[in-house]
Amino acid sequence: MKKTMLSLVALLCALNVMAASNEKKNDEPKLVFTTIKANPITSIKNQNRSGTCWDYATLGYFEGEILKKTGRSYDLCEMFVANKNYMDQAIFHVRMHGCSRFSEGGSADDVLWVLSTHGICPEEAMPAPGTLIGDSLANFTEFFKVLTPYVESVAKSDAPKLSSQWKVGLQGILDAYLGKCPEQFTYQGKQYTPMSFAQSLGLNWDDYVSITSYTHHPFYTWFTIEAPYKWRPRLSYNVPLDELMAIIDEALNNGYNVCWGGDVSEDGFTRTGLGIAADIEHAPDLTGSDAARWLKLSKQEKAESLKKLGATTPELVPTQQLRQERFDNWESTYDHVMVIYGIARDQNGREYYMVKNSWGKTGDYEGTWYMSKAFMALNTTYVFLNRNAITTSVHKF
Repeated sequence: MKKTMLSLVALLCALNVMAASNEKKNDEPKLVFTTIKANPITSIKNQNRSGTCWDYATLGYFEGEILKKTGRSYDLCEMFVANKNYMDQAIFHVRMHGCSRFSEGGSADDVLWVLSTHGICPEEAMPAPGTLIGDSLANFTEFFKVLTPYVESVAKSDAPKLSSQWKVGLQGILDAYLGKCPEQFTYQGKQYTPMSFAQSLGLNWDDYVSITSYTHHPFYTWFTIEAPYKWRPRLSYNVPLDELMAIIDEALNNGYNVCWGGDVSEDGFTRTGLGIAADIEHAPDLTGSDAARWLKLSKQEKAESLKKLGATTPELVPTQQLRQERFDNWESTYDHVMVIYGIARDQNGREYYMVKNSWGKTGDYEGTWYMSKAFMALNTTYVFLNRNAITTSVHKF
């Protein structure tokens, strides 16, 4: 009897220790993610020292579209797109007499235009990024210091009439740093032109739409988003915020990835793989004192503070009004493009999008970023996706 009682006491003690351990585990701030939905993606690339996230992300998105539709995996050439798009952008800038932005940046619309108008080639059909200047990855440091003054000198010329030779000179610069776009090439034993190769990928370029959510234009209408890097005047469809988020979720749950353009300059976006809409005013532990001190911390110190809070980080509540205010006062800008390919949940039930970045296999999750739905609701400039991904919406995109 005595032995039985001792055994029961020991069992109760063990259960109490386990319960305390589980309770402590649930209280721990370190983020633990459970995948809810993850669609296939192609390999994670590295844009390195080039402002070509729009290029790498959107081609990665289309690689995923091809994989979904045909089962075939491709590595499409980012430098082909860059070569064609920078020429298009320069022509636009010259037509505007320099009254537009000429830069490394762009959008998903640019890649769609290149694919449908100029075609595409596989990575192997052009020099690997960076190799023409002795680097192992894309590096635009010297390239744009040469390219930009050339384009600006033409765009702001006081000549009464421009000759067409400036395009010849510009093409020489593009080819010297990015590689010459092939007119023909062989891939897996078959001869292609860029246009015939693009047609062989099995996608319908008319299937892709851009969707956004702002109140300075009427909902359920099309407009051109007023963002500096969106120089190509392609229209986006405007819907309320809750519908925008529902569209993302529906696409993912239907097996489609989503190309995302938005703001990653927020303090809640870290280089280690997180995007959280941190509510600084309600998280004094972030700073050790108050929000004023938070502003004085370096980007790295802020990231470390957020990492310590992890799953316990309080978040802002995204609203249509707050989203519009942040867009209008420049608090939320358009500065990055990535691919949303899944949904995950942390140990406290908060949901995140799993996002493929183009910074190589960096961060805590080897190139994937976990970005909370609140962060995405506040900081999305647009999403770009296949219209067939949306099956329940009454809207005709």
